[in-house]
Amino acid sequence: MASGLGLSGTLNINFLPNAVYEARACIRRTLDAAGRTGFPLDRLTFEFTENERISDVAHMLSIIEEYRRHGFRIALDDFATGYSGLARLANLKPDIIKLDRALIRDCDEDRVRLAIVASMVSLGAEIGIKVVAEGIERIGEVEALRGAGVRFMQGFYFAKPIFEGIATPSQIRWLA
Repeated sequence: MASGLGLSGTLNINFLPNAVYEARACIRRTLDAAGRTGFPLDRLTFEFTENERISDVAHMLSIIEEYRRHGFRIALDDFATGYSGLARLANLKPDIIKLDRALIRDCDEDRVRLAIVASMVSLGAEIGIKVVAEGIERIGEVEALRGAGVRFMQGFYFAKPIFEGIATPSQIRWLA
């Protein structure tokens, strides 16, 4: 669908870590679909959700290794909630962490939340991980996050989700 819609950016695919029994078998359909449609593999990002406990870290690392072998990026979604934490970050070494809305909400009115976000941006820069703030809904949050060094943001403030579609430039609220 992403290829048919002309997606020029990355396509993020969420999945549950413990649902992957064997990495090569589980990504076969993704590889086949990308090959059929000409969608570049290096524009695919697999997002591990943080709402599930990883029962076998060695297995998870083998999945990440296999996915990276195909050029996929790895993201930790909903970071700062669920089972996420600095130990998971150190073990899995993702390419991207997506700071959950639970941490971002009202960060412009909460210096503790904003300090945590700023430290995550600094940590990300230090270890080479892209930090994305999720769930932005207000301009106050945008301004506070920019002040904290956040470069990548997503949320309803910028565009509403579109079922089986891609937001056009006129539907997106851009920042100067």
